[in-house]
Amino acid sequence: MSDTDPHIHVERKVMQAGADFRNMIATSLGRAPDAPSVVTTGCGIEVPYAMTSPRPESVTCLACREHAEREHLRFAELVERLSRTPGAPVPSDQAAEAARWARDVARRFAG
Repeated sequence: MSDTDPHIHVERKVMQAGADFRNMIATSLGRAPDAPSVVTTGCGIEVPYAMTSPRPESVTCLACREHAEREHLRFAELVERLSRTPGAPVPSDQAAEAARWARDVARRFAG
């Protein structure tokens, strides 16, 4: 971990990062997970959690922005593919909305 790195990064598991994901877990399980103090980033380094953000407008590390863009596009494809399977747990209209959201965030990271 470098104390001189001025960049804001994304967590490697970008789709599982941030308050929204922790809130979903807390709602589902009735228990909130603790935020880690140090995380591995999309560019492969370890930084303090406070030096990460799930918001594209805040991320200044180019490699992390590229990683987050790829992960959001991968998520969009996965949601669409899963929604087409028989007995899919998510209705196709909700899956389409989730895929649109992920592609929009990916565009913002590419931006």
